[in-house]
Amino acid sequence: MNIDLRMENISIFFGEFQALSDVSIDVKSGEIHGLLGENGAGKSTLMNILAGIYPPSSGRIIIDGETVHGMTVSRAADLGIRFIHQELSVIEDLRVYENLFLSKELTLKNGFLDKKEMAARSAELMRKMNLDINVGDYIRDLDTSRKQLVEIAKAIMFEARLIIMDEPTTSLTNKEIEVLFDLMRNLKKSGVSMIYISHKMPELFSVCDKYTVLRDGRFIQSGEFRTIDEHGMTELMVGRSVVESERSAVTRTDEVVFEVKGLSCGDFFRDVSFSLYKGEVLALTGLFGDGRAELSEALFGARKVTSGTIKKSGAHLPIHDIGSVMRAGVGMVPRSRKERSIFPDLSILNNASMAYLAKNRGAFFADRRDDQRRFGEMVKLMNVRYDHEDNFITSLSGGNQQKVVLARWLETDADIYILDNPTQGIDVGAKFEVYKLINLLTSGGKSVIIFSSEFPEIYRVCDRCVVMYKGVINAVLDRNELTEIKMMYYSTGANLEAGTRE
Repeated sequence: MNIDLRMENISIFFGEFQALSDVSIDVKSGEIHGLLGENGAGKSTLMNILAGIYPPSSGRIIIDGETVHGMTVSRAADLGIRFIHQELSVIEDLRVYENLFLSKELTLKNGFLDKKEMAARSAELMRKMNLDINVGDYIRDLDTSRKQLVEIAKAIMFEARLIIMDEPTTSLTNKEIEVLFDLMRNLKKSGVSMIYISHKMPELFSVCDKYTVLRDGRFIQSGEFRTIDEHGMTELMVGRSVVESERSAVTRTDEVVFEVKGLSCGDFFRDVSFSLYKGEVLALTGLFGDGRAELSEALFGARKVTSGTIKKSGAHLPIHDIGSVMRAGVGMVPRSRKERSIFPDLSILNNASMAYLAKNRGAFFADRRDDQRRFGEMVKLMNVRYDHEDNFITSLSGGNQQKVVLARWLETDADIYILDNPTQGIDVGAKFEVYKLINLLTSGGKSVIIFSSEFPEIYRVCDRCVVMYKGVINAVLDRNELTEIKMMYYSTGANLEAGTRE
């Protein structure tokens, strides 16, 4: 079960571009090792080499004291190395248990699949993981967070010695994250090693023993988490001192630019009403299942509502037509980048231009020079790291893909931006860039609605915070009364359960 890993002086080139240069990392048996760095630092590339997806241009992989030559995906699996990728790889049209046993199916003596035994073993794993997922359900019917948990279950279904987790909690609720961390601690006790990639500092400091920091494809430093604080770690990652910008409320005016009244959508949310002011950042928060995800879609015309109205600058917004909403001056960055935002078979440039072209569809042909001009301005503003604009967007790291999605909507020059979990998969340095961008937008008279469940993020950017509970607005907090305790109090409905609505 135990494993000792050393990756020594690993380098790799993609054409003329060097993605990694002499990177080394050591992971001991029963150790949870945090791998940190900004987007594009080379974290996922290094792990893809370890998993046999990419061959290194130079360097060695040493496992239990022996050099592994010609690492492949199947060889890595035989060595007990499992990789939970940042982007979901489950098969939508298969059931949960079929995904768990994919390529390792059990068969009966007559050669037919032993579905009953595979389902039974899958259900037992779910019980051990303390998950209430029905293994007979199709993946397509699961929420994104449940799909992520199935990915994690796949990695531990069969005997693993080392598990690579690339941003495993991006789509998980706080409760599900705690379940995952308990599972990781139990695996650690049994001698399983883990490499944990995340941009969420509290998670890293909570669950990891040691760390390795990469920057621009180079090794920066390794050490123990107990010897460093979050500020010092951030400076190692970005190579400079990071100044955390906080929200200034002076940009908010008394002019209402977006007014929601009595908006309802089946069992998802009901009677939602709020106003957004010019120059304001309004946060919407709560817990999993509170209707925020569906509300964000409804505000942009992507989900049919059963009742209610929306006005923009006093005029009724046709909320059953996304194109009309866009042309009225509303833009949206949706959650779950892979499923809802990127076009994997298109170039970086074309991905960035999609919203602008959709909004201004009067032009019969796309103007490549104009696309390139806008693209150049936006990627400079968002600090997107890329090799060539005509490469597929999938050639970028997850964080840089997210930056392109943000740039896409900035090109529309909307009056109101709906941002649903906009810092998903973005490193700490890039998060601060997004926060500065939000301040820049509102200082220019734009207004922002941000959906987030992270209190530090909400406190840093918002003027007011709407807290939802079971599909209804439970509280609206001004910035001067916003605390993490209050946010959780109203998110959990503690005031309602106690019978005293505040």
